[in-house]
Amino acid sequence: MSSTGGESVALLSRYGRRFAATVRIVILGLVAVIGVARTTGEYVVPTVALVGAWSAVYVWWLLHRTGLWATAVDVAVMVLVSLSIFWTDAAADNNVGWIRLLVSFTCLAYQCYTPLVYGMVATAVAAGTLLAVVMINDPASDVVNAAIWVLAIAALSRTAWTLVMRGARTADRLALAAERIRKAQRVAAAVRADEREMVNALHDTAATTLLMVANGQVQACDAWLMPRARRDLDMLHAYGEPVPAEADLVQLLRAEAEAVTQLRVRFAAPQRLPVPYRTGRAIADAAREAMNNVVRHAAAQQLQVRLTGDSQRLRVDVVDDGCGFTPERVPATRRGLRDCVRGRLAAVGGAARVDSRPGVGTTVSLEWHSE
Repeated sequence: MSSTGGESVALLSRYGRRFAATVRIVILGLVAVIGVARTTGEYVVPTVALVGAWSAVYVWWLLHRTGLWATAVDVAVMVLVSLSIFWTDAAADNNVGWIRLLVSFTCLAYQCYTPLVYGMVATAVAAGTLLAVVMINDPASDVVNAAIWVLAIAALSRTAWTLVMRGARTADRLALAAERIRKAQRVAAAVRADEREMVNALHDTAATTLLMVANGQVQACDAWLMPRARRDLDMLHAYGEPVPAEADLVQLLRAEAEAVTQLRVRFAAPQRLPVPYRTGRAIADAAREAMNNVVRHAAAQQLQVRLTGDSQRLRVDVVDDGCGFTPERVPATRRGLRDCVRGRLAAVGGAARVDSRPGVGTTVSLEWHSE
């Protein structure tokens, strides 16, 4: 049954088998007491013992195996128990109650783990045999009505279980639809993040270089322009290619600092600091944008790039001696600090802080620690 459903159906199917096993254990104990206590025939005790031995196997199978072969054997056992009325004189001794209880609850339990047709056939054979035997022995007995009720109880049990299973399938369909929506949202979020990163890469590489040329900050004949333009194109060309698992943050930051040729740059860092590549690339890119801002806006004479910490907790400071500014007055539409610095650090679990005021320069601090 669980093969056609999801998690709820599978869970309910396991519960149905456990319920059937519990019913057999509880009812078997009750009927054994009734059958043995009221027996006068010599074959009743062996019959109860035989049913008990098989029931132990049947319960183990319900709890540890799948399939339906044991149910077929159990139906055969119920048929034999009903037929035992003939040779144990149970009807004459008015000791049919334990058999009726055993067959009734067994047929009820069938409905909780078997397919519809299989459960109906199993119930018809087991309960039908009991009804036929009782009618042959004493058609006027009240036990006949009780045997007929076995079929009614099984039908009610099947109806209730079908409704519960239908609800489980509905829950699985809703869960599957919700998971598809969540997956689509994750894909859309990943696409948006990828687009943002591509825009950020354009912003602080080619777009910045072209803007500096357009504003006259760099002359077309400047020796700095050609290497910078080639580097921008190389970085954009490499965007989206497979990357290693780890990167040396010192090497990444040093490459960005050496690309700034308009200012004196003091670089201070340990010999090597390995970090996850995505983290290292985000920090280096954010630091590059901070350096670009110094070149474009600060009118600084000197730039310092300092890396401190270790692979678990680190900090990068980009410090200039330029004109400074008031961070609170930067328009929300300016994406440099918002997306290319703070956004990149936030994407890898870090944070960026900008300390500046007019006339005293600016310090951009990039902090990150592993979880």
